[in-house]
Amino acid sequence: MPSPCFRQLDSFLSPRFKHCICFFHVRSFKTQLSISTVHYRKSASDNDSELLCCLSQRKLREARLVLDKMPQRGGSNVVCWTSMLSRYARDGFVDEARMLFEIMPVRNIVTWNAMLSAYVQFGRLIDARQLFEEMPERNVVSWTSMLCGFARAGMLDDAKRLFDVMPNRNVVSWNSMISGLIQNCDLEEARRLFDRMPVRNQVSWNAMIAGYAENLRMEEARRLFDVMPDANVVTWTSLIAGYCRIGDIEEAYDLFVKMPVRNVVSWTAMIGGLAWNGFFEKALLVFLEMKGIGNVKPNVETFISLFYACAGLGFPYLGKQLHAHLILNGLDHDDYDGRLLKSLIHMYSRFGIMDTASCLFTSNSDNHIIESLNSMINGYICFGQLENARHLFNTVPFRDMISWTSMISGYFHAGDVTEACWLFGRMPVRDAISWTAMISGHVQNELFDEAMYLFSEMRVVGIGPLDSTFSTLLGAAGAMAYLDLGKQFHSLLLKTRLKFDIILDNSLISMYAKCGEIYDACRIFDKMTSRDVISWNSMIIGLSHHGLAKKALELFESMRGVGMKPNAVTFLGILSACSHTGMIDQGWEFFNSMMRDHSIPPADEHYISIIDLLGRAGKIAEAEEFVCGLPFEPGPTIWGALLGVCSLGNVNADVGKRAALRILELEPLNAPAHVLLCNIYAATNQQREEGMLRKAMGAKGVRKVPGCSWIQLKGRVHVFLSGDRSHPQTDEILSLLAGDSRRS
Repeated sequence: MPSPCFRQLDSFLSPRFKHCICFFHVRSFKTQLSISTVHYRKSASDNDSELLCCLSQRKLREARLVLDKMPQRGGSNVVCWTSMLSRYARDGFVDEARMLFEIMPVRNIVTWNAMLSAYVQFGRLIDARQLFEEMPERNVVSWTSMLCGFARAGMLDDAKRLFDVMPNRNVVSWNSMISGLIQNCDLEEARRLFDRMPVRNQVSWNAMIAGYAENLRMEEARRLFDVMPDANVVTWTSLIAGYCRIGDIEEAYDLFVKMPVRNVVSWTAMIGGLAWNGFFEKALLVFLEMKGIGNVKPNVETFISLFYACAGLGFPYLGKQLHAHLILNGLDHDDYDGRLLKSLIHMYSRFGIMDTASCLFTSNSDNHIIESLNSMINGYICFGQLENARHLFNTVPFRDMISWTSMISGYFHAGDVTEACWLFGRMPVRDAISWTAMISGHVQNELFDEAMYLFSEMRVVGIGPLDSTFSTLLGAAGAMAYLDLGKQFHSLLLKTRLKFDIILDNSLISMYAKCGEIYDACRIFDKMTSRDVISWNSMIIGLSHHGLAKKALELFESMRGVGMKPNAVTFLGILSACSHTGMIDQGWEFFNSMMRDHSIPPADEHYISIIDLLGRAGKIAEAEEFVCGLPFEPGPTIWGALLGVCSLGNVNADVGKRAALRILELEPLNAPAHVLLCNIYAATNQQREEGMLRKAMGAKGVRKVPGCSWIQLKGRVHVFLSGDRSHPQTDEILSLLAGDSRRS
């Protein structure tokens, strides 16, 4: 009786697909009763079914009687008998084919080869070898079948011995041996054999070129392609797929454009190559071009790539349309390896459409894939459904390190450090990625000392830190201005890394700049062999924060000179440099050029930089005019920036009051706005308004956040809060600051 899952699938599968499912379901259990009732072919006669049933039950006498009754197949019609044997073998009835082979009164070499091929096709090499040795005569087809069987099974020594003693070889024999060598990663021997071939055909060339391409040896593949006499669509597609694998999308697309003929495989290779390399939009555009032609229909592989492209771009409506298109074309059940299901679950999880993702995941419980589980967990976490992620994590019978690490990171993002640590403690196996997630999670939650302790524990248990581990720790050292600790990490890197990648160099630049060592940051920047936009931005912002505005602007020009495109962060650094040096005109020019020349829309941070630029120059009225003229309703951060520049002096109190009152309308419990407004009232002798505001602050429970500073001394961090007297040396510190400390 079929399982419940089988009955559930039965409700929506097409008749043809259900027939195939039933067919293989029957074969998997090999029950005599089931086989007798299988209609393995719609055109099969009752005699065919009866014969198959007799053969499966080894009733050879009855089988022979049935066979004699079949028109055109009785007696000694060896052609019909052999055709029936081949059909049984092709449909998976290998044992029944052998029974038929045994009762055949007449056999020829084609019959023997058909039986031999059946054994080879289904990996039954022991039976194949025995049959091969029993053959009364052999031809090149017999030898080649046996050769293919050995090569496919990875038995290269047997394949080579057989190839060496073959009495005759044709181009198929040579191709089979070459393909077997390539399949088993012996490209050098395959090439030697290829060069020795007396005659080559397209299959020979394509096998060798595809072998090089699949092993990322594109220079050798291209050299063969350039001298191939008659490259076909398979050749072009192999080369395109190879270039996509090594990330050379430009070369792949250039070849694709030049292709004389394209089929669905070549279109799919290009679409897939673009999607896997992150060119999601281009992948969709190529698909639209393919659809415009009209004579090429997408296959399952095409849709898999398109689902990943839609997920990468965040296009839920297009993703749903493609899913519907897949169903309408009857391809939604063509998923023999589960990759289609995996791509759909990944896409819907990235969109946050978790109900659909969950339905797909649970309705195919017999085909659970660990990657799909991880997509589901990450989808729940990214869209704030941590409890759903935990429920799924607890209920599935299979999990890997990615599942555990995702859950740990999810709890850290939610600020639940205790639960993250609890999960980490129960993790069955920990790798460098899970340790790094723990360190990063503690840094993210500003638990820097605990992060450093975890790093020490990681090394004690023998797990080597990743580059991302060091990058996280360098970021923490920079955030806390722990220069000594940052230097220690740098020294450890010098001892354990022969060369630094660009991420590590960027982390070192940022750390040294934040810790006040701008010239060390410059030294690292100058030694970099390659730089990305983060490298340039880190250096520009570092120079800006150290008051080296001229050097920051010069570096910006150098950045543009080498063809590196600035982004929003670049302009934030440049505007900060202009603000610190009072370069109003240059600041305005850079701000206006963001959209005009670079199509970069300003964010709140850029507007705040302009407010700071005007405020530092004493142009408070112009700053207020700028805020009021923004093309959107300013929020508390922008009004707060305006209020902040008003507090730099006692002038423009009216602007400050308007800004503070606007903030309090948007955020009635905003403590800084209350404090600055109190200061403005005090500075303008408005004691009554000040008193009323302070009473209101008390009634609302609004308190100023105390100022904080810290210093690292002899490996220990000393933190000081405004008004806090809990430090054991508070009296001595205050006396020293007051200038009346006495030395014994």
